[in-house]
Formats: sequence, C-alpha cells, structure tokens
Amino acid sequence: MTGAAWWEKEAHADRRPFLVQRQRIRRVLLNWFENEGFLEVECGALQVSPGNETHLHAFQTDFVTDDGQSSLFYLHTSPEFSCKKLLAAGETQIVDFARVYRNRETSQLHSPEFTMIEWYRAGADLATVMKDAVTLCQEAINALGKTAFFWKERTCRAFAEPEFLTLVEAFDRFAGIDLDSLLEDRDGFAAAAATSGIEVSADASWSDIFSAVLVTKIEPYLGMERLTVLYRYPVCEAALARACPDDERYADRFELYGCGVELANGFHELKDPEEQRKRFEADMALKQELYGERYPLDEDFLASLDNMPDASGVALGFDRLVMLATGAPSVHHVIWTPVVV
Repeated sequence: MTGAAWWEKEAHADRRPFLVQRQRIRRVLLNWFENEGFLEVECGALQVSPGNETHLHAFQTDFVTDDGQSSLFYLHTSPEFSCKKLLAAGETQIVDFARVYRNRETSQLHSPEFTMIEWYRAGADLATVMKDAVTLCQEAINALGKTAFFWKERTCRAFAEPEFLTLVEAFDRFAGIDLDSLLEDRDGFAAAAATSGIEVSADASWSDIFSAVLVTKIEPYLGMERLTVLYRYPVCEAALARACPDDERYADRFELYGCGVELANGFHELKDPEEQRKRFEADMALKQELYGERYPLDEDFLASLDNMPDASGVALGFDRLVMLATGAPSVHHVIWTPVVV
C-alpha cells in the first residue's frame, strides 16, 4: 500500500467496504465448518520450530524467565505442527483461523502477518479435502451474492466445474517440458527450461528450476475462468505429504488456484517419522547452504506422528480468498491493520 497511512480516515473509508465483506465471509466459513462437524481450535504462535521448509523464513524471539534464563522461540509460519499433535491427541476434525507469520514476504499477495485457515480430517483422502477447498471458495463468493472472483482484470467463475491438472500435465501444456522424464535429471531439466525461455543459473538446483518454471510459465495461467486444482507434485516438492501409492516419485499434494493466485495447499499427511526427519534434515541443509541459517526440528512433532491417525489437511490463505471475492487490489486492502514496511 502507498499514500496515506491506513489509519487515516479517508484511507480507512476506502478500505472499509472490503473489511466489512471480510467479516461476512469469515462468519459464513465458520458456520460451514461447524455444520461439517469441525471443532475450532486456537494453536499457539510461539513454537520451538517455525516449520522446516527451505524457503519459508520465520520471526524469532527470546522467552526470558523471571530469573533471566533465555530460550529461543519462533512465531509459527503455519499451525501445522500443533494441529497434527492435536490429531495425535485424539481430535478428528479441527480447523484453526490462525494468525501466522512469515519473514521476507511482502507484495500485493504477501503480508508478513496474515490469516491462514488450516483444517484436518482424520481418515479422509486427498479428494475429500480438495472438495472442501473448492466448496469454501464457493461459500465465500456466495456470501457476497456474487458468482465470480476478480483480480487484475482476470475472472474466475466460482461455480464452474473445477479443472484438475497434474504437475506433469501442467508442465507439458504451459512450458512444453516433459517433467516425468526429468525428475532425476537436473541438467536435462535446466536445458528444457532454457528452451522454454527460463534463464537458469549454473548453480540452480533442481528445485530452483522447478520453482522458476512453475512461477513464470504455469501459475499465472491457472484458475482462469474456473478454479484449477494442481496435484501430484514431485515428492521433493511436498515435504509433509505422503508419497503416492502408485508412484513414489510423486506426492499426494495439491494446490488450488483462482485468477492466477494460489489459494490453498493440501496434503494427504505423511505419518512416517523417520521419513519426515530425513526430509526436514535435507531441507534444513539446503536452507543453510542458500540462506546461512537453519531451524531446529520439533522433536515432539516427530514423536507425535506415530500416534497421528491417517489424515488429510489443507492450508488456505484467507486474505487472498477475500481479496479475490471482493475484487480488492491487494491483500493489504482486506487486512484490518496491515503491516507497513
């Protein structure tokens, strides 16, 4: 946001219609979760680990006791670890309208502090929570008496039949790249990306190339005219999802898009603590190499996986959903007290 401070009366008056609609959508979605039998939970933001994905950056703080002893904590980037511990404790359907915090993120689509709707269904497969995510988008738009999302002159009809695309199909359609044949071929992937018009540096990793192609060639074209569900990610791009039973090179992960904007990210959850530890350690090693830092592992979380039931879960960016539903120009227009940096 630029210009007047958000708290000045004229600036607030311009944003207020979006904020009022935000509250209307929130009430409708909470009602949907309650009718579906979900229990609303409130996970604590202070954690011993903020999450262990390579490119997520956290805020850290010190907890100081009365006698002056200090312990390092982080603000969570997602309530995922806590939610899964609650599943291990015996909960079966939970949702958290969570305030979450991510460093190094600010743009029309990013805020350092934002609201994430995260929900889990014990005993559910990925298709079930995919349907949840689509339904929530439709509930949000219906709450405003509309039928379509709008952003930057892009339109997405909320009630049209969603499109389902695998990553292999998306790379072929939008970038002309045979992803399936390049899953273990970094150099071949780099050459294919270059042919598709993506500049690749000599030290770019396979994941760097994947992200560059996805962000540049694919994501901007998803969710046009109808919602798009992108699924079956390479397993190296789905740190907390289980491998697909029919092909362990891929993972049971999906993302939902509208108007070229990622709205939701879901997993059929990984339950194997040894495999989860291996993935976290690999991600933290890469984080150390790229950014010169790493985050500790949450040993309680890893221990809880043995007791967690089979489950699927989704994280949905509430501010982005409101932005598309209201037609606001950025997420900062739909956040009551936006962070100004």
